[in-house]
Amino acid sequence: MWHLFIRSLVAACLALSGTAQAQKAEAELLLYCGITMVKPMTEIAQLFEKREKVKVLISQGGSEDLYQSAKKSALGDWYLPGEPSYRDKHLSEGLLGEFVNVGYNQMALIVQKGNPKNVKPDPREMLRKDLTVIIGNAESGSVGQEAKNVLDGLGIYPKVVKASAFLSPDSRSLMNAMKKGDADLTMSWRATGLFVDNAAKLDVIDLDSKIAKPQALLLNLLRSSKNVDLAKSFMKLAASDEGQTIFRKHGFLDNKTPVR
Repeated sequence: MWHLFIRSLVAACLALSGTAQAQKAEAELLLYCGITMVKPMTEIAQLFEKREKVKVLISQGGSEDLYQSAKKSALGDWYLPGEPSYRDKHLSEGLLGEFVNVGYNQMALIVQKGNPKNVKPDPREMLRKDLTVIIGNAESGSVGQEAKNVLDGLGIYPKVVKASAFLSPDSRSLMNAMKKGDADLTMSWRATGLFVDNAAKLDVIDLDSKIAKPQALLLNLLRSSKNVDLAKSFMKLAASDEGQTIFRKHGFLDNKTPVR
């Protein structure tokens, strides 16, 4: 009987040890990811999970909203906004550490499939009286902020906002509204119009890079990270040729793109 007790105790200890090791092996890391980059980053995260035996959680939303969440919670490992201005804006606050460039995105006009309203590759088309136009909110996400930058460069941002049917918080909501036929025209990150589920109903009209400059996608290491070595390995994968192949597949320009 005593031998059976000892044997059971040893088995229980081994089970507990195995559970502890499994929990250790399955560390969880958190990525704050702008809506537009969720598809490629999810694919890269799945590769990383298999190789490193970890779990990568992705919190998605507008770039500014995500930063404020990361700052308030003091949790997480990476922050990937839709344009570099968010790093510039918040760097002095001390949350953002080193970064890698994982590619570029660029603003474009998005229209209904076949471009039935014959929209030209010019942001001034957003002022046409015969078009229903929507635009991103500059206060919540990168898609609205960059649209503002482009339209400010042409001196027409206030006019476009006034003419818009409504403002949306992020690129996903813009694309969903377009697919439902709520608008004829929007300005969004070009990659969103090339996603398979959007390309079936929408077309992308590229803009001259002098008007819409490609914006670097900077994957930032958060100083709140408790798994710095793993976090850096993930960043290396995302910026590698393997990671860049995934970004190109989803309509982004890779990190070797020459930008003037």
